[in-house]
Amino acid sequence: MCGILGGTERNWNYEAGLKNILHRGPDGNQIKKYSSVCLAFCRLAIQDLSQAAMQPMSSADDKVHIVFNGEIYGYQELKKQLSQKYDFRTTSDTEVILNAYLEFGQDFVKRIDGIFAIVIYDERIQKLLVYRDRIGVKPFYYYYDGNDFAFASELKALEKTINDRKLSVDFTALYDYLFYQYIPEPKSLYKNVYKLRPATMMIFNLSTHRIEEIKRYWRLHVNATIGRKRKREDITEELRFLLNKTIKEQMISDVPLGVFLSGGIDSSIVSYESKKLKPDIQAFSIGFEEAERDESFLAQKFCRENYIDLLCKRMKSSDFCALKGCMALWYDEPFGDDSAFPTYLVSKLARGKCTVVLTGDGGDEVFGGYGRYKSIQLLGDRVPVEEVWKKYGSSGNTTELLRKRWKILKSYDPYWHFRKYYVEDLPTYTRMRYLDLKTYLPEDVLTKVDRASMAVSLEARVPFLAQRIVEFGFSLSQEEYLSDGELKGCLKDAYKEVIPQEIMFGIKKGFGLPSNYLWKEKKEDNMYIGLLKTQWNDLFMMKNGTMCLRKRS
Repeated sequence: MCGILGGTERNWNYEAGLKNILHRGPDGNQIKKYSSVCLAFCRLAIQDLSQAAMQPMSSADDKVHIVFNGEIYGYQELKKQLSQKYDFRTTSDTEVILNAYLEFGQDFVKRIDGIFAIVIYDERIQKLLVYRDRIGVKPFYYYYDGNDFAFASELKALEKTINDRKLSVDFTALYDYLFYQYIPEPKSLYKNVYKLRPATMMIFNLSTHRIEEIKRYWRLHVNATIGRKRKREDITEELRFLLNKTIKEQMISDVPLGVFLSGGIDSSIVSYESKKLKPDIQAFSIGFEEAERDESFLAQKFCRENYIDLLCKRMKSSDFCALKGCMALWYDEPFGDDSAFPTYLVSKLARGKCTVVLTGDGGDEVFGGYGRYKSIQLLGDRVPVEEVWKKYGSSGNTTELLRKRWKILKSYDPYWHFRKYYVEDLPTYTRMRYLDLKTYLPEDVLTKVDRASMAVSLEARVPFLAQRIVEFGFSLSQEEYLSDGELKGCLKDAYKEVIPQEIMFGIKKGFGLPSNYLWKEKKEDNMYIGLLKTQWNDLFMMKNGTMCLRKRS
């Protein structure tokens, strides 16, 4: 897990940009300037700790170069195939990607699975080829003004790199933030700066200085049926086999590895499977002093029963006060999920013992676990997206006021992001799983975990979002994954003998902050306006009734 950066303008300040993301890679960094592009990299050493695995990495003929953030799982099999033709100098997954591109061309990505943002500079054709993983675990920002191009793992690195270019705030993106609690792809805080969509590749032509192509390289097949065709026992057997295989692949690491354990079913399953494979696995958990939000007692009970070593910390309101000003530092643009704070604390707790953790993220989206799905089902079939949104939360009257302040047209459709992935013809639960997989999961959950964990140089892996697990989950009919009408029913069937009943069937309290932590912000017409003001006072100021951009330090 690392940080990547690059661009087409030789005189940009890549040193300053890279300095701003060294938390993503404290184990070494390097900047290389080629004929048409500069590539920069900071390393968090996970696989092959030798200097030979450093990036940018080049092909044997020095014509193709790569920078890569993430991990490729199960790459050893592909390496065996490639070894018949290519000599490998390292045991890293980076070199496997590079040689796979040399062998299979731009479609090599269909032969790998993992969490990644990959940039390949091919001097032979004078093109940059960019890839982002299928679900959107790893971030990728890029700047393009019609001529010059730059990219980075985090927005702050782009700001510092291209500081000779004036970046203008996109106020429609801020308006979207008030709707979604995040700025949805492909937008960012700024005009001319974008997020590459998940499961997408982009080709930038260095000769013409044009984005030549942006296309999806993977599409998820969704089972649109309701009834059961497969036997329950066959589904549970295959599910346990796939999860065990996936977790075994994701536990490969040359540095210490642990697990996040929240007290919910998904992280408990990951912890259980990890314990079978690594008996001395270390688990990490965050609870709250406030009983209304605390679930750490469930994690502690589970670990006692399964002989798992657990390190647990209870968050206090003073912890929040100490971190309150860090949101802008972590996320670079408005982000409204307050569970970022406990996520940061559990990441910091884990980083004291290990460099890699497995998490339970994605289980709710892949197997249908959110309680709101039940209330949406009561609305009936073919429900307009506007009605569904009311079950997610409302932006209140504040957005109407800021439509005026930020000169946003009345015709602007705030539902555009949801509408893009909302398929009315799908059964209710399947429709909502797919919507969350494409919106809430990558834009909120995975963004939250990536920035919070990488802020302390910790790699977070997500077994439930491996390609084979996602495709298996969405190959099931609604009745098959909601066995007996239970949310995540097939998961519960598969692990009912090993996961305690109070975890399996208890009401999940979530990871959000206790209400008293945010009482000041909740006095605002909209809580996220409150967060925008308190977290981003270094970024915005009010001038003549309009929120304006400050000069960032």
